[in-house]
Amino acid sequence: MTGGEPGGTGPAVPDRPGDHWDRKVANGLAFLRRRLSGDYEVDEFGFDPELTDAVFHPLLRLLYRDWFRTEVSGMEHVPVDGPALVVGNHSGTVALDALILSAALHDKHPAHRYLRLLGADLVFRMPVVSEIARKTGGTVACNPDAERLLGGGDLVGVFPEGFKGIGKLYADRYKLQRFGRGGFVSAALRTGTPIVPVAIVGGEEIYPMLADIKPLARLLKLPYFPVTPTFPWLGPLGMVPLPSKWLIQFCPPIPTAHLTDSADDPLVVFNLADQVRETIQQTLHTLLERRPDPFGP
Repeated sequence: MTGGEPGGTGPAVPDRPGDHWDRKVANGLAFLRRRLSGDYEVDEFGFDPELTDAVFHPLLRLLYRDWFRTEVSGMEHVPVDGPALVVGNHSGTVALDALILSAALHDKHPAHRYLRLLGADLVFRMPVVSEIARKTGGTVACNPDAERLLGGGDLVGVFPEGFKGIGKLYADRYKLQRFGRGGFVSAALRTGTPIVPVAIVGGEEIYPMLADIKPLARLLKLPYFPVTPTFPWLGPLGMVPLPSKWLIQFCPPIPTAHLTDSADDPLVVFNLADQVRETIQQTLHTLLERRPDPFGP
């Protein structure tokens, strides 16, 4: 709405039909001017909040809201401020679940917080993908980076299954893989940061992986080479994800502040990692009961 008389004392005047698009064009031109002039900020990791909000999140919003019809619950378990380590299950042949989680959390959280994702080394060795990951707040999955982000009060997202999770066969869907050596737990313990487990249902069905052509994967230096119902048979069209129904549930946080002296104790680290894993696995079972049809409404 626009003001009426000068000074704002008159009746409000409705927007003209073209006002909405005029504002969009003006905002778009202002955005381009700032980008071309370098009048924007990135942090020490290369995170660019303005570009994320203007370009990447709108694209992901179309996916999680309209294509995957995502339902998010348990957002009250994600802190309004201060650090937290968000730990999720990984799946889907292509790691869309990390991006969808990041965008959905930002949109649905009352404080619109950013999730700083930790990614595998391979991600940051790929020219274009690396730049996008950095711009959207990602960094290499190593304890020093994780601890710096948590120490700065950020939300940090990690998927401990790594490529074992996203590269598993469809027959093993929603069965959590090994969590490695629990490095994410050590980072949380050293900073006294609560761990928020999150369960994601829906990613397993977007590219159902029927087989892994290991010789081709070794030739291309990839962790796996997937065969799905649509890829490689349909070429580029095979990269269009199937429209599965997604459910995301954040679980109650697990405190670690009382365990900061045990960050180097392998037994404490293992037990806490196992607790997080079991919480996610049980929540996945519950969500799957709520969503009997992967492609339902």
